[in-house]
Amino acid sequence: MDVRIREEHEADHEAVSSLHTLAFGDDGRVARLVDALRIAKASLPPLSLVAAVHGHVTGHVMLSASRLDAPRRLVDVYVLSPLSVLPAYQRNGIGTQLVRHAIGAANLQGVPRVFLEGSPSYYGTRGFDRADTAGFRSPSLRIPPPAFQVARLSRYEEWMTGTLVYSETFWAQVCAIRPYLSPRINRPTTPGDGDWVSGVAVPAHPRSFAPVTVFPFGCQNGALAKKATEE
Repeated sequence: MDVRIREEHEADHEAVSSLHTLAFGDDGRVARLVDALRIAKASLPPLSLVAAVHGHVTGHVMLSASRLDAPRRLVDVYVLSPLSVLPAYQRNGIGTQLVRHAIGAANLQGVPRVFLEGSPSYYGTRGFDRADTAGFRSPSLRIPPPAFQVARLSRYEEWMTGTLVYSETFWAQVCAIRPYLSPRINRPTTPGDGDWVSGVAVPAHPRSFAPVTVFPFGCQNGALAKKATEE
């Protein structure tokens, strides 16, 4: 499949919104998150990439600014979220290409780290490692530790550890989305069962987590549709 990864253009906005709504099966709330992040005032410009097949937008990934509260000072970093691929084009490596290009784009910006919440098995083979064991604290205790992950870029220095602080826009939008975030697939019946859902794995019931494979999120532990980028 001939896939081209490029920067998102204004003319792509409608297609990107439709893409997220189809991939996540929601009422447009994830698309509204993207809309808000595009125009939010931040210390870093948002990086928004699309995958195109024969000129049609088939996938999208976004990086938005957050900060690392490190011992010496605040450090600008990116958070990868959301990531999705049209259902008809999933399992063709498009999500993998989007993640790879997103990391490369962040590196060119001189950012030392990219954080996300998502599937350890999915992102662990795509440049990300568990963040808590590398000296980082997540922005919420409700995020399962394995879901909090980080990619190390070329500008990273050893003193750059600390707490990830989400942007106000990201927090506000994710909290607004929270009521709809619930597992649609593989609902676990016992604590710890199930697979990961893209984003912060959120309890399907008080003591268990649902799976996520593609979309970092973070308020009240949200589980997003696994189908967003099945690969």
